[in-house]
Amino acid sequence: MEQNDFMVSLGFTDDKVPMGAHICQIYSDEDERTDALLKFLLQGLQTGERTACFSDDIDAQMLQDFFAPYNVSYNEYQQKQALTLAGTNAVYFQDNVFDPERMLSTLAHYHQESLDLGFPAARLIGEMAPKIQDVSGGNRLVEYESRVSLLLKERPVTTVCQYNANVFDGATIMDVLKVHPQMIVKGTVVYNPFYIPPEEFLKKI
Repeated sequence: MEQNDFMVSLGFTDDKVPMGAHICQIYSDEDERTDALLKFLLQGLQTGERTACFSDDIDAQMLQDFFAPYNVSYNEYQQKQALTLAGTNAVYFQDNVFDPERMLSTLAHYHQESLDLGFPAARLIGEMAPKIQDVSGGNRLVEYESRVSLLLKERPVTTVCQYNANVFDGATIMDVLKVHPQMIVKGTVVYNPFYIPPEEFLKKI
């Protein structure tokens, strides 16, 4: 299935986006970030997508409490491998290194495994931790994000990347915006005017 053949809801906006969209959410308010994350996961589970979350600030109890009013069982979906929750250290910084190749392989594997398990689609939301600025390989973050846009054309995992404007400087935020085709602005998905396609961006590296 081509990613443009199927539109999905993010859960926290009224917009639908193509499956495999690569979206940046720059936030300065923790409640905004948490609300988006929880609703994104809930929407995916309710529509039968495999869902994953990479965050240090969300735990199983928070998900159980949020899902309960919607008759969604955290334990049940975990047992079915429909829901994955992991911290940023375990995902991004194995051996205290940020390795774009390993991350891209992880993302590709997640998509293929989702299909093999019978899910029609997969989604992922992840916050980038400020630790990226201090670890080996962290200087390749923007390269990595650009290569994610390429990968998602073949492995259409609907992806939201969350960045805290309070812990990244303006130059980093601007670089991050350049490699995300879409962004969240005041709760709405918009096409990013700063975006540079990976085929063009990666030639400059």
